[in-house]
Amino acid sequence: MAGPTTAERGERQQESSGPPLVRRLGPRRLRTIIILALGATLLAAGAVWVLYGSQWLRVEHVSVSGTTVLTPRQVREAADVPVGAPLVSVDTDDITSRLVRGLTRIDKVEVVRSWPHGISLEVTERVPVLTVQKGGKFIEVDREGVRFATVAKAPKGVPALELTLSRTASSAAGLRRFGEDRLVREAVRVAGAVPAAVRRVTSTVKVVSYDDISLELRGGRTVAWGSGESSAAKGRTLSALMKAAPDAGHFDVSVPTAPASAAS
Repeated sequence: MAGPTTAERGERQQESSGPPLVRRLGPRRLRTIIILALGATLLAAGAVWVLYGSQWLRVEHVSVSGTTVLTPRQVREAADVPVGAPLVSVDTDDITSRLVRGLTRIDKVEVVRSWPHGISLEVTERVPVLTVQKGGKFIEVDREGVRFATVAKAPKGVPALELTLSRTASSAAGLRRFGEDRLVREAVRVAGAVPAAVRRVTSTVKVVSYDDISLELRGGRTVAWGSGESSAAKGRTLSALMKAAPDAGHFDVSVPTAPASAAS
């Protein structure tokens, strides 16, 4: 019996070779993959539309928390959140920058998307540890030495900072070396180390030079603190010294290992 001709063998070989993917997967499986791919594409397109094109996930309200001196309205106005915009498109970094730049009383703020319709602004305000009187008003200074706000009335319980810089040659050299901003930071450092019971009765932190900082307490009592160095140790020493000599009018903790007190 004669075998297939050359032409017949070529046709059979061509039929058996076929498209490689169809031959490996089979028509039914390939059709399933195509349907799944189309479904995934449609699902992704639908998700994009829901996030950006629909009215379901858009900014409708802005909530504010953490304010003490600032009002929620002030924060909302400075934040300028795009109400009506898709929630997913809101740039939280831009909002943070606007708030910190526009309201210097804000120390930090966290901008959070509150799905499905809100933006939450969680504010932390700067807290004054000292005030500087200028022109009948008061400049508030925080724990980092930042002068962040000017107010008409001094906040209750916050000591005043008095810069009475000495004009002697050595003090002038010290001022050139450290600068006024550095001296303010040293005063803040001292104010933060003063024991809480003493801080409540401290009326003034006085700076004459880098190593000549003192406290004026209510009732005419004074504390020679020295520089801002070793302030934690000086604070502990002052507490012990005031307990040991409650009737003293002057305390010296400039050298915390050798404190002293006097009647006046």
